[in-house]
Amino acid sequence: MTGVSRCPGRNPGATSKMKNQEPVLVTGAAGFIGFHFSLKLLKEGASVVGVDVINDYYDPALKKSRLELLEGFSEFKFIRLDLQDVQATRSLFANHGFDSVVHLAAQAGVRYSLVNPHAYTESNITGFLNVLEGCRVTHAKHLVFASSSSVYGANERMPFSIHDNVDHPVSLYAATKKANELMAHTYAHLYNLPCTGLRFFTVYGPWGRPDMALFLFTRAMLAGEPIDVFNHGQMGRDFTYIDDITEAMRKIIQRPPQPNPAWDGRSPDPASSFSPHRIYNIGNNEPVRLIEFITIL
Repeated sequence: MTGVSRCPGRNPGATSKMKNQEPVLVTGAAGFIGFHFSLKLLKEGASVVGVDVINDYYDPALKKSRLELLEGFSEFKFIRLDLQDVQATRSLFANHGFDSVVHLAAQAGVRYSLVNPHAYTESNITGFLNVLEGCRVTHAKHLVFASSSSVYGANERMPFSIHDNVDHPVSLYAATKKANELMAHTYAHLYNLPCTGLRFFTVYGPWGRPDMALFLFTRAMLAGEPIDVFNHGQMGRDFTYIDDITEAMRKIIQRPPQPNPAWDGRSPDPASSFSPHRIYNIGNNEPVRLIEFITIL
């Protein structure tokens, strides 16, 4: 897969540091991206409320180790919570004033959706709906949520563009992420809730998920075991370093989307809307063939 970096430019009215006002809610705070983004905010003086269910999709010990680092900051508060729980999620939003919500909690993984499909609808659909409802009721000023490059599915036009149609997903995981984009747009339209969806492209870096290719290949090499390579390693991926992801997110969170006055329903642009809703690709537009990636390792 390839991607185009679509991070918006800096908002002239935004400071380079997050102001220490209302806490930022980060769901999936014990996850790979959630941990790094929370850490970035905390280092810049922001208050963060981190939420995570700490499931066993991969070793919970890794998630707990990430949380230990975050809990070293006095401005970090962790709440173990399942976002599928309607009442618990309502209480979370009722008890805190969140101007900004960054929703990164999700059931990850494409292959796992073949084994446990219900985990994806429960976490990625029901959980996201509860977050949307929390934002609606408390009048959040900006919801930033994780989508995925997987939504491009059967689309073969390169580079992938936010202006292209993405109606042909090829995995349940991708379908739930496309559903998230549609659900967010609906709330942006009905309730004027500013929503920004970010399509991430193969994020890697320290503290990464152990089920990702980087760690699977490295573990096999260290153990002297063969590496499973498909399509002779000719498929390309747009690897994106975690620090680039968190920097893009930090800029975006301070820039809630506005309705696009030029949006035309007769030739609708999927990337923007007549409502406060935007979609961005977060990638570097430099695809690397898998065989080259393995050789570098």
